Amino acid sequence: MELLRFSVFWCGTILFGSILLEEAESSRVKIRKLCKFCDERATNCTGKRTCKVDCEITAICPDVQDVCVTIWRKTANNTTFDTVCHNPAQRLHDLALEDYNNSKCEMKEVVGMGSQFFICSCSEEECNENIFFPSAKEAQVVAVIMVSLVPLLVVAVVVVTFFYFYRVCRQRKARSKCKRGPPLDFSDAHAIMTDEEGSDSSSTHANNLNHNTELLPIELDVLVGKGRFAEVYKAKLKQGSSSSGGEQAFETVAVKIFSYEEYASWKNEKEIFSDADLRHDNVLHFLTAEERKVQRQYWLITAFHPRGNLQEYLIHHVIDWHDLWVLGSSLAAGVAHLHSDHTTCGRYKVALAHRDIKSSNILVKSDLTCCLCDFGLALRLDNSLSVEELANSGQVGTARYMAPEVLESRINLENIESFKQADVYSMALVLWEMISRCSAIGEVKEYEPPFGNLRENPCVESMKDSVLRDRGRPEIPDSWISHTGIQMVCASIVECWDHDPEARVTAQCVAERFYDMEYLDKLSECSDSEEKIPEEISAVDEK
Repeated sequence: MELLRFSVFWCGTILFGSILLEEAESSRVKIRKLCKFCDERATNCTGKRTCKVDCEITAICPDVQDVCVTIWRKTANNTTFDTVCHNPAQRLHDLALEDYNNSKCEMKEVVGMGSQFFICSCSEEECNENIFFPSAKEAQVVAVIMVSLVPLLVVAVVVVTFFYFYRVCRQRKARSKCKRGPPLDFSDAHAIMTDEEGSDSSSTHANNLNHNTELLPIELDVLVGKGRFAEVYKAKLKQGSSSSGGEQAFETVAVKIFSYEEYASWKNEKEIFSDADLRHDNVLHFLTAEERKVQRQYWLITAFHPRGNLQEYLIHHVIDWHDLWVLGSSLAAGVAHLHSDHTTCGRYKVALAHRDIKSSNILVKSDLTCCLCDFGLALRLDNSLSVEELANSGQVGTARYMAPEVLESRINLENIESFKQADVYSMALVLWEMISRCSAIGEVKEYEPPFGNLRENPCVESMKDSVLRDRGRPEIPDSWISHTGIQMVCASIVECWDHDPEARVTAQCVAERFYDMEYLDKLSECSDSEEKIPEEISAVDEK
């Protein structure tokens, strides 16, 4: 009797666990895909073996359910490709999409369409760019197999359908007997995601890109930045209709323009940005990438932040403790997100090393939080990368912000954590820059970059002398540590720029320390309000 009770208990536990797993799967937040989107283009593809579509537009699909689709048509006059995003729940050309869960776009012929007609669909990023046609023999073999399997498939469908409804009924009965609390409401998660998407300056039109065969209607406005590989412009993204006053409605975006010679840099940054798992409040919001053949240019289109980069902001502004806490905590959170191998939702992702963290590669958003940009030198820390592949990454970054092991070209290629440790060193120098312009330290001097005693753009050899030979670091005066919060930040900075990479704390650790310091920020706000009360009272007394 005891054995029977034990068996019933474990069967119930397993059934309840499977129900929770199904609910968790159904609640998972989906991310919209990136697909080639050129509607209809003429092509030289003969409909045999493998072809690549001639489409320079990469677009974010408007629906989370959308998959990538390519259609190949051949008539007496011409041959064309269509590349689109489409919801598989809806029919396309009166056809139901099949095999859209594939990673490759494998063509299937459809007869009765008035022309030779092939269609394929797939669910990986930009998977509709390379398409695969079946050979004649393969098509015959597939037809024979399908005819042979039809009876078995019918039986299997009947059995699965019966089992599905049986299981649903059992689950409903089990739920009706169990007295559980209300089901989890995932509407809050959706609201958070919506808020994150709307936090960027370019959100309404740009996040729902107008999927035309033409390039986006963008008018460049003014040059706002220039780097080694590209120039950044403030630009106007025109909307479809004009306002009643006759003026064209538009949204402000940023356009990073690469010349044709810098294709490799554009491609690397585009591939980094195209990873949906990169999206985060403290990472620059990516809209789309375009190849502008007429101008012989490659474009990356992103959100625009009018406050500019952190270096410019610190040059022109003195910040208080609250500003320092907001800027520092958001920077640490952004770097921690890059380095993490899981998203905030707990899903696995590939970690990323920025490899060029500096104050001019960090933008200041309207709420004074930081967001990381310029991923031209970023490296995906895939465990499958060999030591030889990592060694080919070279000595990259900006000399002033390079970690000692990077300056010495002795980074440990056996451990991908080494690339994260180099990022943490660079982050420490940026945090030092923030503190140097904070009013909480007392007298604030004019802005100076780290190692300000060196020339404007020091070379690697100069930095080796300061960082390796002299073991030098930017000065932390005694006056800085008189403020409790800044003292705690300085302690983290010292650990982050330790000469031994293995001794450095992680970006996640720094982010958690900033989170623990939030009470100091709130305490500072309270003390500020208390100081203002006597002034107001004395003003009343005088009256």
